[in-house]
Amino acid sequence: MTEGLVLFKDVSVDFSQEWECLDSDQRDLYRNVILENYNNLVSVDVVSLLEQGEEPWMVGREVAGDLLPGK
Repeated sequence: MTEGLVLFKDVSVDFSQEWECLDSDQRDLYRNVILENYNNLVSVDVVSLLEQGEEPWMVGREVAGDLLPGK
């Protein structure tokens, strides 16, 4: 297995059509799950940087930008 940076687009699911069919509670649940997944992904990235001896707080916006939706 090749190690490398996991981008949001690698793990995201296109949910646009289904989104319209969800009620308010379902949308809230979906949003919360996505935010939790995003936070976990960022945490894994930070741990990875620390293991490599890098300082994650010094990483430029280009890395964080790759993790954001729409990039």
